[in-house]
Amino acid sequence: MAITRVAACHAAPHFLCAYKTAEKAISLIHRASKNKANLIVFPETFISAFPIWSALRPPTHNHILFQRMVYQSIYANGEEVQAIRDATRETNTTVSIGISEKSHASVGCLYNSNLIIDAGEVVVHHRKLVPTFFEKLTWSPGDGHGLRIADTKHGRIGALMCGENTNPLARYSLMGQREQIHISSWPAVWPTRLPSSPLEKRGEGSQHSANYDNVLANRIRAGAHCFEAKSFGVMCSAVLGQEAIDMIAVGSSSEDTIRHALERSPRGVSMFLDPTGSPLRSLTVDDSETGAQRPVEFLQNEEGVLYADLDLERCVEGKQYRDVVEGYQRLDVFQLQVNRERQDPVVFK
Repeated sequence: MAITRVAACHAAPHFLCAYKTAEKAISLIHRASKNKANLIVFPETFISAFPIWSALRPPTHNHILFQRMVYQSIYANGEEVQAIRDATRETNTTVSIGISEKSHASVGCLYNSNLIIDAGEVVVHHRKLVPTFFEKLTWSPGDGHGLRIADTKHGRIGALMCGENTNPLARYSLMGQREQIHISSWPAVWPTRLPSSPLEKRGEGSQHSANYDNVLANRIRAGAHCFEAKSFGVMCSAVLGQEAIDMIAVGSSSEDTIRHALERSPRGVSMFLDPTGSPLRSLTVDDSETGAQRPVEFLQNEEGVLYADLDLERCVEGKQYRDVVEGYQRLDVFQLQVNRERQDPVVFK
């Protein structure tokens, strides 16, 4: 019976500092590997920031932050990724990591990307299909090139970022490739409303005045995919560090309101789900000499590494009941076509 140990790194980046964040990722890879992790997962755009300021500050106030975001984004074939590739080769692990990716065709174009690196080789390079809501102010739309499964000795692994897990066709494209482990990566927070909006002050619109339940929304999406795909789920969220709150709030026209919104926004969680969509037993490991293990259902407010052991044979039984890509599908009625061509702005011949 093959068991895959997965580590979800519930961590904060060194906000808008690619070099330090890459170093932190490498340290976490070695730490998780010592605890026998085969697959190590990082949050959405872990290197080097998620542009949460675009949800809270007017676009005209964000030019400096966007400029710094560009400078602290990285190339998919750059030195930071190469260092992470070296770490996966040294530890013989598979790593999924989110990056804010620079384009070789533009000095200002960025993509919300996720890399799956298997023992030194980039086996999946996915760019988020559609940046969600305020993310459009930072990232360009991706393409279908990365809608593919990493076929590794630790399992067949797929990954989507945040809102992509709401896209049934993107999810189905991974299900149809015998996906066994589905990674959903998330930002630390997702504010949809300021706590001091005019409606809230007047006591009107009470059913809409608060942020929606970020944790529940993510859990529903990830759980639905596991249930439909009969795959294990790895939910990995970032942690909102104090340096991020300070950098976003300071210099804004409403510093106190923005700081309050960030501090009050529900934090994302990192957790594991089984092929029925139910929570999977997980644990943390004391990295001191004792190596003591502590059962934990999820991580939310504090940084840490969460571990779970996946028996991939459990992905089979549920296919008897409803295999949505084969026996429980009407292939004569429905057909999905996926264009995997990388979309380049210029083709030189």
